[in-house]
Amino acid sequence: MAIIVNENFECACQLAVWKITERLDDLLSRVTLTRNELDTLERFSFEPRKLEWLSVRVLLNEMTGKEHTIGYNGNHKPYIIGNSYFISISHSRDLTAILLSRDKKVGIDLEYMSHRIGSIAHKFINGDDVITTDEEQRKYHLYIHWCAKEALYKICDKQNINFKENLTLDPFEPMEKGVILGRVHNRMRNEPFTMNYFSLGNYVVVWCCK
Repeated sequence: MAIIVNENFECACQLAVWKITERLDDLLSRVTLTRNELDTLERFSFEPRKLEWLSVRVLLNEMTGKEHTIGYNGNHKPYIIGNSYFISISHSRDLTAILLSRDKKVGIDLEYMSHRIGSIAHKFINGDDVITTDEEQRKYHLYIHWCAKEALYKICDKQNINFKENLTLDPFEPMEKGVILGRVHNRMRNEPFTMNYFSLGNYVVVWCCK
């Protein structure tokens, strides 16, 4: 199990990230799947998607020391059957990330920094979001914004949220890691959230709990 991050925070959250290095059979040998889970796995056409899906189950078991079954609600938001933890999941390329808490809602996003982010920035950056003019930092800054808004979207149950219209971040200078303040403002809520971010090689991770 190639766990590269495994941290417990004072806010009663646990965050783990790991790199997928195992083959499909290796991961299958480390989990006990229900019939429904096996059917789900078989519906995936591509092996990388199967590896990604299995990696979440194996990592969750490693984090908690026992096996759990993950369900999904109507918005495809994951939850643990039995409600023993709140859970948020993210994956990008060969990394998988999970954020857990027993008593707080959680949201996490992990993204590999490709070169396409600037071409879609208009879809999630609004007039109140401030992006650095430093060209060397611009891509990283945009990815932090994207990940932060994904994390907010997840912690708010993926309900009635437009990334550009309903999510805004307070101005901040992009560092290797830091804390940022975001706000969700739609017809259901007008609420601030404190988020944490860090870089991990060419990846960005943003997470929050409340």
